[in-house]
Amino acid sequence: MRINKYIASSGFCSRRKAEEYILSGSVTINGKIAVLQSIVEENDIVKINDQLIQPKKETIVLLYNKPIGITCTTERHIKGNIIDALHYPERIFPIGRLDKDSSGLILLTNNGDLVNDCLRVENGHEKEYVVEVDHKITPDFLKKMSNGIKIYNPVHNCYVTTLPCKLTQINQRKFSIILTQGYNRQIRRMCTACNYHVRSLKRIRFMNLNLDVKEGEYRLLTEKEINSLIKK
Repeated sequence: MRINKYIASSGFCSRRKAEEYILSGSVTINGKIAVLQSIVEENDIVKINDQLIQPKKETIVLLYNKPIGITCTTERHIKGNIIDALHYPERIFPIGRLDKDSSGLILLTNNGDLVNDCLRVENGHEKEYVVEVDHKITPDFLKKMSNGIKIYNPVHNCYVTTLPCKLTQINQRKFSIILTQGYNRQIRRMCTACNYHVRSLKRIRFMNLNLDVKEGEYRLLTEKEINSLIKK
């Protein structure tokens, strides 16, 4: 198995983060510094900064109803981080993110490969949100948002045009939106580009999973639910 995939499947971190460790020279296989092309064979000893990386564990996925104020980071020094909020006994990390000011459904897992599969844009996985804005929604607003909006992407320091998406008006100031991508603060930036301000934003669905636990609570996904994520 390729070294980056082995590390991710162990639950230590995502595949992308594993590649960063490898490129920095922090990963060894049987005492020798690994490269991105390295293959892990049975009984090989893999370490990151001298920490032993264990073989793949049983996949765990949590469905968490994140309250406003919780930050989706595994950095424990950040106040209000999602790991301390959950107090889960095993090492897990979020699949994607929800802004600190947003609430709702987020998944966490110990399987780095699952993180990458769920977040890959080309897989077209749907995420549904309910959004309330600061003034009356117009047909022009719905049309512009649906067709795609040019927004600034701070991660790559450039402007991008969002993919077409589906909007459904709920009342004068509230709508649902289904996305298949996830730029940083995407919905908020889209609304701002249309001269609207988001007053509340809640994720209610991720792929085939609906938000079905109370705010601040979580549940473990069943084996059937986990398999449905892997197959999609």
